[in-house]
Amino acid sequence: MFEGFFGYLIGGAVIGVLARLLKPGAEAMGWIMTIVLGVLGAVIGGWAATTFGLHGFMTWVVAIVAAILLLFAYEAMRKKRPA
Repeated sequence: MFEGFFGYLIGGAVIGVLARLLKPGAEAMGWIMTIVLGVLGAVIGGWAATTFGLHGFMTWVVAIVAAILLLFAYEAMRKKRPA
């Protein structure tokens, strides 16, 4: 159980950092939010890749794309908040 949890945490951190580097524009978020969005991207991307029968490297690609989409969504939600 802990291997899976820590695997998603470390993998999510890597995916979050890669997504943040690949997404254009400045991000005003901390590392914890980057890891959270990366883990969510890993979970969503892993589910989507499995659903569509993708394995290996393509799972990582789908997870990174999912994390980038989550970054865009998070940024859009932050902009809608009144200051």
